[in-house]
Amino acid sequence: MSIRFDEQFIRETISDISILAHTFPKDVRFSVDTRVLQAGDIFVAVPGVHNDGHAYVQDAISKGAVGLIIAQTHVEDLKKIDAKKRATMLIIAVPDPLQALLQLAIAWRALFTVPVIAITGSVGKTSTKAMLASILTLNGNNFLVSQGNQNTKIGVAINILRMRPEHQMAIFEVGINMRGEMAEIARVLKPTTAIITNIGHCHMEGLGSLGDIAIEKRDVFKYFTEQSIGIVHGDQPVIAQVAYAHPVIKFGAKTTNQIQARKIRVGSASVSCVMKIYREKFIVVLPKPHSGIVFNALAATAAAHLLGVPNKTIIEAIMQPVHVPGRFEQKELKTFKGVMINDCYNANPESMKAALLAFQNIDTKAQKIAVLGDMLELGVNSPFWHRQLGRFLRKVSTLKQVILVGDMIKWTKKTAPVGLTVEVVPSWAAAVEKLESKLGQESVVLVKGSQGMGLRHLVDAFTEKQK
Repeated sequence: MSIRFDEQFIRETISDISILAHTFPKDVRFSVDTRVLQAGDIFVAVPGVHNDGHAYVQDAISKGAVGLIIAQTHVEDLKKIDAKKRATMLIIAVPDPLQALLQLAIAWRALFTVPVIAITGSVGKTSTKAMLASILTLNGNNFLVSQGNQNTKIGVAINILRMRPEHQMAIFEVGINMRGEMAEIARVLKPTTAIITNIGHCHMEGLGSLGDIAIEKRDVFKYFTEQSIGIVHGDQPVIAQVAYAHPVIKFGAKTTNQIQARKIRVGSASVSCVMKIYREKFIVVLPKPHSGIVFNALAATAAAHLLGVPNKTIIEAIMQPVHVPGRFEQKELKTFKGVMINDCYNANPESMKAALLAFQNIDTKAQKIAVLGDMLELGVNSPFWHRQLGRFLRKVSTLKQVILVGDMIKWTKKTAPVGLTVEVVPSWAAAVEKLESKLGQESVVLVKGSQGMGLRHLVDAFTEKQK
């Protein structure tokens, strides 16, 4: 079957459809968000919790959208668009734009037989994806990798529709925060291989206990066939000590894993280990002083090995710097002397501790300051985990000043060690003012908190934005 996005494909995929304008773009791309929409995209007007995409149709057109998928109940709104402009577009009316998008993605995915790798877990999804992409690039593969953090059901669907006949394989990041979401994503994506990087205390409001989270994450394997292979963190019993109906490759620090890291040593600017890929050993130095990167590298290595990449190519690739915004990303302060470590994409108890230990290992004469925000979505146990964070600060002896941002983080101050200067502010904006008063001398500043705390704005205030 030919792989073409045309009228026949659409009509065979979606029932009860009206094609109101028939100009098909040569290369179809989709967007549901006018803030990131690019010229040439087809805009899908998805009704959201807070906003209805139909309110942004004109904005999408002004930004260069070449097509629209709208609800049949909004067809009358098209009269607001110039008739000549409409004639140059692809305009489709459907009963439900979201379901139409998912149906298109499912049908498009079914046209491909190449390996499709899904990456999920509580921490390290994006970094593992970036490292795997780096390996495949060095190996000369033509592949698709999902964009940014588009890891929801909608994001996965949009990226599936970016798959092309020339792609030899595809890599997708998958994230969930509610029960049942992973099974739905797996139904759409049908991965041939899937990685669970780890299980941590994340999205507990929507997912429940650690065991519940593991059960939900394991649904990434729900639609596996006999040829499918899973990759899991072998050091975590909740995913390692499970009877799977399919083969599983395990990675971790234990000798029972097929992909191992032994003798892990975290330095001031890097972390080293002896990596074992089945029976072959390699000395590896990773250019970031964070132990978490070792396990990201192991997960990416397991997938690359499964895809047939030579071990020497894998090792060469993982030792190269991989830039992932918001993940222990070092940036120069633009006005003051020193460095800011941007690790504020998200936070849970495990990632917060890992970041603080990495911060502790940085050897510097500069003063160390941490700006720590609320860890969100921890449910009824949120006070407990924030108190535990305060106790953990005893292990960060080189840290002298802490600015706590938010509401739940006040519990951290109650258990923080004596002698550590701890101040609490309600917002990132208040933290900017507080931090400015402390940067009179050379400083290394760690910024870590859940994405909803907006600490990225604080990072932007003190560093140059990436172009």
